[in-house]
Amino acid sequence: MRYVVNRMTLADIPRVIEIEKLAYSSTWPASSYRKELQDNPLAHYIVERDTQMSIQVGSDNPSDSGRRPFPLSLLARPQPQQPPEITNIVGFAGLWLMVDEAHITTIATHPDYRHRGLGELLLTSLFDIAYDIGARQVTLEVRVTNSVAQNLYHKYGFREQGVRRRYYSDNGEDALIMWTEDIMSNHYRERYFHLTQALAARLAAEEKDKGTDATSGTAQLA
Repeated sequence: MRYVVNRMTLADIPRVIEIEKLAYSSTWPASSYRKELQDNPLAHYIVERDTQMSIQVGSDNPSDSGRRPFPLSLLARPQPQQPPEITNIVGFAGLWLMVDEAHITTIATHPDYRHRGLGELLLTSLFDIAYDIGARQVTLEVRVTNSVAQNLYHKYGFREQGVRRRYYSDNGEDALIMWTEDIMSNHYRERYFHLTQALAARLAAEEKDKGTDATSGTAQLA
């Protein structure tokens, strides 16, 4: 399969920071991610990799797909190259377990990889973690203007439960508080199964259309 999901490691952090800077106007420092991975037993973070991408940061050669090398460094000075297993990260996400609630803290994909179902793949991978650690509900905050993300969350059964006023520090935008129903219920499990099957079929079909050998879009969490 082309896209796989793994647990985030300390070595992944520089790449995660690069993608976060492209995806969001307000970002975490690298020290926050290190603290999450090393000191927070309630935190679970993942990265999403494109196994067909071998381009390195700072390379002047176009990738096989014809895209410009990515990401272009956001810093003025040249950055050291990173190994392929780091540069092929195209998305990341995380959650905290709070009693029996899985709170999604972040989810992002590189701008060049949007509209391919990869944000949804990250979301379902977080749900899989939530199931593994015994969470019964999943919750998150989302910008009130981010209708694309809200549509995805509605698809997975999230509903608005309130508003956090001026939640985002970059522009003072409000955040919607969203919750799922009990994800352990038979009703939700059946819904989730059908959604993930449809996602796997979508990813497989897209890879087939591109002439690849992909046969499944299901993420494997290592």
